[in-house]
Amino acid sequence: MADVSLKNVSKSYGAVKVVHGIDLEIAHDEFVVLVGPSGCGKSTTLRMIAGLEDISGGEIAIGGNVVNDLPPRKRNISMVFQNYALYPHMTVRENLGFGLKIAGRPAAEIEAKTNEAADILGLQPYLDRTPAALSGGQRQRVAMGRAIVRHPDVFLFDEPLSNLDAKLRTQMRVEIKKLHRKVKTTIVYVTHDQVEAMTLADRIVIMKDGHIVQTGTPLDLFERPVNMFVATFIGSPPMNLVDGVIDGGKVRFGDGSTVPTPGDLKARAENGRKVKFGFRAEDLTPVGHGLADTVNAAPIDLTINLAEPLGSETLLLTEIAGAEVQAKMFNPRPIKPGETLPCLLATDRCHLFDAATGKTLR
Repeated sequence: MADVSLKNVSKSYGAVKVVHGIDLEIAHDEFVVLVGPSGCGKSTTLRMIAGLEDISGGEIAIGGNVVNDLPPRKRNISMVFQNYALYPHMTVRENLGFGLKIAGRPAAEIEAKTNEAADILGLQPYLDRTPAALSGGQRQRVAMGRAIVRHPDVFLFDEPLSNLDAKLRTQMRVEIKKLHRKVKTTIVYVTHDQVEAMTLADRIVIMKDGHIVQTGTPLDLFERPVNMFVATFIGSPPMNLVDGVIDGGKVRFGDGSTVPTPGDLKARAENGRKVKFGFRAEDLTPVGHGLADTVNAAPIDLTINLAEPLGSETLLLTEIAGAEVQAKMFNPRPIKPGETLPCLLATDRCHLFDAATGKTLR
């Protein structure tokens, strides 16, 4: 069983601590994505699991065995990097089998495992090509194939799609998800792209400044963020936040306008409390252009500053009490800047965060 366990794991470079005693349990066959802004410690955490970075404290176990002092080659992990790390003078076949060849495996085994990996990733037509004759997506598939042939306990991916264009990234996300279903082993994946995290993960681990901020399924994090950082990091576009104060069961904004306090938050929203009122763009829609009938919606007229057509929907940039916010228009029509639209805000799907701490009131 290829479970991964991190207990109070920390990393320091001299006096600078970059990972602060994190705890994380990853189950066998689970696809876990570590996500966060640059410098949050996610890649360092992955490299500590791989053995490429020594840990400064704590314990890392793979399959129930503590691996703190084991070199990478003895941890039975395979790592896929963002730069492919292929040998340019070797064919795809030679690249796939090189690790097994160095390990002294029999030629028949190397051939069988190379063909197995090529079949899984659709690389059979390219086995006799060199990396220079491949597209970026094909090169990344070769890098994944080289990891597959070792039959590792754990796959580690370090921002593998960051060098690809948008179309290829979308295609490769599908390839990686298919790979997980086929090989049925544990994957720990690092990215700074929250769309990758949302689409790939069974469970997301959000990191900030060397700490784990929140862990959960993509839907958990999207619907129940623990603080404003998570709320604005997960979801595209990010959650809108408007300054307000609780006033008699309503949230009063700086310009004197009000919206009802979300029903399930009234007990925690005491009078006079300063809050950040949060809502997603899809919860603020022009009348007649929402995804469905909105329950307990607050009417609000909004002047549109800018419209961004996206095909089946249009992103609308507007303001509430001086704060720039984004709304969505589904089944859109052309919008002119300066046009005022009657809109509905789905207050029961909105959030309240304490203005001082940033923590959710849920």
